[in-house]
Amino acid sequence: MKKVLILNGHQYYKGPANGELTGHIIEKAKEFFSKNGFEVKYTHIEKGYDVKDECEKFKWADYILLQYPVYWMGLPWITKKYFDETFTQGVHYESDGRSRSDASKRYGSGGLLKGKKYMLSLTYNCPTSEFGNKDGFFDGLSLDEANIATHKIFQFCGLEPLKTFSVHDIFKGDLNLQEQLSKLEATLSKNFK
Repeated sequence: MKKVLILNGHQYYKGPANGELTGHIIEKAKEFFSKNGFEVKYTHIEKGYDVKDECEKFKWADYILLQYPVYWMGLPWITKKYFDETFTQGVHYESDGRSRSDASKRYGSGGLLKGKKYMLSLTYNCPTSEFGNKDGFFDGLSLDEANIATHKIFQFCGLEPLKTFSVHDIFKGDLNLQEQLSKLEATLSKNFK
Protein backbone atom coordinates (compact mmCIF):
# COMPACT_ATOMS: atom_id res chain seq x y z
CA MET A 1 0.00 0.00 0.00
CA LYS A 2 1.31 3.47 -0.90
CA LYS A 3 1.76 5.85 2.02
CA VAL A 4 1.23 9.61 2.02
CA LEU A 5 1.87 12.21 4.69
CA ILE A 6 -0.39 15.26 4.39
CA LEU A 7 0.92 18.42 6.02
CA ASN A 8 -1.43 21.29 6.77
CA GLY A 9 0.85 24.34 6.81
CA HIS A 10 -1.90 26.92 7.33
CA GLN A 11 -1.43 29.59 9.97
CA TYR A 12 -4.58 31.22 11.30
CA TYR A 13 -5.14 34.96 11.18
CA LYS A 14 -8.65 36.15 12.05
CA GLY A 15 -10.38 37.54 9.00
CA PRO A 16 -8.11 37.05 6.01
CA ALA A 17 -6.80 33.58 6.90
CA ASN A 18 -9.33 31.49 8.78
CA GLY A 19 -8.25 28.29 7.03
CA GLU A 20 -11.47 27.22 5.31
CA LEU A 21 -9.92 26.91 1.84
CA THR A 22 -6.98 24.90 3.14
CA GLY A 23 -9.47 22.71 5.04
CA HIS A 24 -11.46 22.00 1.87
CA ILE A 25 -8.30 21.18 -0.07
CA ILE A 26 -7.05 18.81 2.64
CA GLU A 27 -10.41 17.04 2.90
CA LYS A 28 -10.53 16.56 -0.89
CA ALA A 29 -6.98 15.17 -0.83
CA LYS A 30 -7.82 12.77 2.02
CA GLU A 31 -10.90 11.61 0.11
CA PHE A 32 -8.82 11.06 -3.06
CA PHE A 33 -6.13 9.08 -1.25
CA SER A 34 -8.64 6.97 0.65
CA LYS A 35 -10.55 6.18 -2.55
CA ASN A 36 -7.30 5.19 -4.30
CA GLY A 37 -5.93 2.83 -1.68
CA PHE A 38 -3.35 5.05 0.01
CA GLU A 39 -2.55 4.87 3.69
CA VAL A 40 -2.65 8.43 5.07
CA LYS A 41 -1.05 10.17 8.01
CA TYR A 42 -1.84 13.79 8.72
CA THR A 43 -0.24 16.66 10.61
CA HIS A 44 -1.94 19.99 11.21
CA ILE A 45 1.22 21.92 12.05
CA GLU A 46 -0.47 24.81 13.86
CA LYS A 47 -2.18 22.39 16.27
CA GLY A 48 1.17 21.08 17.46
CA TYR A 49 3.40 18.11 16.78
CA ASP A 50 6.08 15.94 18.31
CA VAL A 51 9.38 16.27 16.42
CA LYS A 52 10.30 12.60 16.88
CA ASP A 53 6.89 11.47 15.61
CA GLU A 54 7.16 13.76 12.59
CA CYS A 55 10.60 12.38 11.76
CA GLU A 56 9.13 8.87 11.82
CA LYS A 57 6.28 9.98 9.54
CA PHE A 58 8.79 11.21 6.95
CA LYS A 59 10.63 7.88 7.08
CA TRP A 60 7.30 6.03 6.75
CA ALA A 61 5.84 8.04 3.84
CA ASP A 62 6.37 7.41 0.14
CA TYR A 63 4.82 10.81 -0.66
CA ILE A 64 4.43 14.17 1.09
CA LEU A 65 1.63 16.60 0.27
CA LEU A 66 2.19 20.07 1.72
CA GLN A 67 -0.76 22.47 1.57
CA TYR A 68 -0.21 26.05 2.70
CA PRO A 69 -1.21 29.63 1.97
CA VAL A 70 1.63 31.71 0.60
CA TYR A 71 2.28 34.51 3.10
CA TRP A 72 4.65 37.28 2.06
CA MET A 73 6.03 35.17 -0.80
CA GLY A 74 6.82 32.13 1.33
CA LEU A 75 5.83 29.61 3.96
CA PRO A 76 3.92 30.72 7.06
CA TRP A 77 6.51 31.04 9.82
CA ILE A 78 5.12 28.13 11.84
CA THR A 79 5.57 25.88 8.81
CA LYS A 80 9.15 27.04 8.31
CA LYS A 81 9.71 26.39 12.04
CA TYR A 82 8.28 22.88 11.56
CA PHE A 83 10.88 22.12 8.87
CA ASP A 84 13.66 23.70 10.93
CA GLU A 85 12.80 21.46 13.85
CA THR A 86 11.84 18.28 12.02
CA PHE A 87 14.53 18.18 9.37
CA THR A 88 17.37 19.56 11.47
CA GLN A 89 16.68 17.43 14.54
CA GLY A 90 15.66 14.46 12.43
CA VAL A 91 18.88 14.70 10.41
CA HIS A 92 17.02 13.75 7.19
CA TYR A 93 19.71 15.38 5.14
CA GLU A 94 22.95 13.59 6.28
CA SER A 95 25.06 16.72 6.38
CA ASP A 96 24.96 18.52 3.05
CA GLY A 97 26.27 15.70 0.84
CA ARG A 98 29.81 16.96 0.33
CA SER A 99 32.86 14.93 1.24
CA ARG A 100 36.48 15.96 1.88
CA SER A 101 37.59 12.68 0.30
CA ASP A 102 35.35 12.87 -2.80
CA ALA A 103 35.13 16.30 -4.47
CA SER A 104 32.52 15.01 -6.94
CA LYS A 105 29.89 14.94 -4.17
CA ARG A 106 27.93 18.17 -4.45
CA TYR A 107 26.23 20.43 -1.96
CA GLY A 108 22.66 19.33 -1.37
CA SER A 109 23.21 15.75 -2.49
CA GLY A 110 23.18 14.04 0.90
CA GLY A 111 19.45 13.72 1.63
CA LEU A 112 18.30 10.59 3.41
CA LEU A 113 14.79 10.71 1.96
CA LYS A 114 15.77 9.73 -1.58
CA GLY A 115 13.15 7.75 -3.48
CA LYS A 116 10.30 9.76 -1.97
CA LYS A 117 8.26 12.41 -3.74
CA TYR A 118 6.45 15.56 -2.67
CA MET A 119 3.71 17.81 -3.95
CA LEU A 120 3.10 21.46 -3.10
CA SER A 121 -0.46 22.72 -2.92
CA LEU A 122 -0.58 26.51 -2.60
CA THR A 123 -3.19 29.19 -2.11
CA TYR A 124 -2.47 32.73 -3.27
CA ASN A 125 -4.22 36.06 -3.35
CA CYS A 126 -2.29 37.06 -6.49
CA PRO A 127 -3.67 36.13 -9.93
CA THR A 128 -1.98 33.54 -12.13
CA SER A 129 -1.13 36.33 -14.59
CA GLU A 130 1.71 37.43 -12.27
CA PHE A 131 3.70 34.26 -13.04
CA GLY A 132 5.64 33.70 -16.23
CA ASN A 133 5.08 37.35 -17.10
CA LYS A 134 8.19 39.51 -17.50
CA ASP A 135 6.13 42.55 -16.50
CA GLY A 136 4.45 40.75 -13.60
CA PHE A 137 5.23 41.05 -9.91
CA PHE A 138 7.46 37.96 -9.98
CA ASP A 139 9.66 39.34 -12.80
CA GLY A 140 8.90 36.50 -15.20
CA LEU A 141 9.37 33.66 -12.71
CA SER A 142 7.08 30.66 -13.00
CA LEU A 143 5.01 29.55 -10.02
CA ASP A 144 7.60 26.93 -9.09
CA GLU A 145 10.51 29.34 -9.54
CA ALA A 146 8.78 31.84 -7.24
CA ASN A 147 8.53 29.08 -4.61
CA ILE A 148 12.08 27.80 -5.03
CA ALA A 149 12.91 28.06 -1.31
CA THR A 150 10.21 25.53 -0.42
CA HIS A 151 11.22 23.23 -3.26
CA LYS A 152 14.84 23.37 -2.09
CA ILE A 153 13.87 22.29 1.44
CA PHE A 154 12.59 19.02 0.01
CA GLN A 155 15.35 18.64 -2.58
CA PHE A 156 18.01 19.06 0.10
CA CYS A 157 16.54 16.04 1.89
CA GLY A 158 16.48 13.99 -1.32
CA LEU A 159 12.82 14.18 -2.36
CA GLU A 160 11.64 14.63 -5.94
CA PRO A 161 8.90 17.09 -6.95
CA LEU A 162 5.51 16.29 -8.39
CA LYS A 163 3.35 18.82 -10.26
CA THR A 164 2.39 21.78 -8.07
CA PHE A 165 -1.27 22.69 -7.52
CA SER A 166 -2.33 26.24 -6.79
CA VAL A 167 -5.45 28.33 -6.27
CA HIS A 168 -5.17 32.03 -7.11
CA ASP A 169 -6.99 35.31 -6.63
CA ILE A 170 -8.73 33.99 -3.53
CA PHE A 171 -9.86 37.39 -2.23
CA LYS A 172 -10.39 39.55 -5.30
CA GLY A 173 -11.42 36.93 -7.83
CA ASP A 174 -14.60 34.91 -8.18
CA LEU A 175 -13.41 31.75 -6.46
CA ASN A 176 -15.41 28.72 -7.57
CA LEU A 177 -14.58 26.19 -4.86
CA GLN A 178 -16.00 23.15 -6.67
CA GLU A 179 -14.07 24.01 -9.82
CA GLN A 180 -10.83 24.36 -7.83
CA LEU A 181 -11.44 21.07 -6.02
CA SER A 182 -12.01 19.37 -9.38
CA LYS A 183 -8.68 20.80 -10.60
CA LEU A 184 -7.04 19.50 -7.43
CA GLU A 185 -8.43 16.02 -8.03
CA ALA A 186 -7.15 16.10 -11.63
CA THR A 187 -3.68 17.09 -10.41
CA LEU A 188 -3.72 14.38 -7.73
CA SER A 189 -4.74 11.82 -10.37
CA LYS A 190 -1.76 12.77 -12.57
CA ASN A 191 0.72 12.87 -9.68
CA PHE A 192 -0.38 9.73 -7.83
CA LYS A 193 -0.96 7.08 -10.49
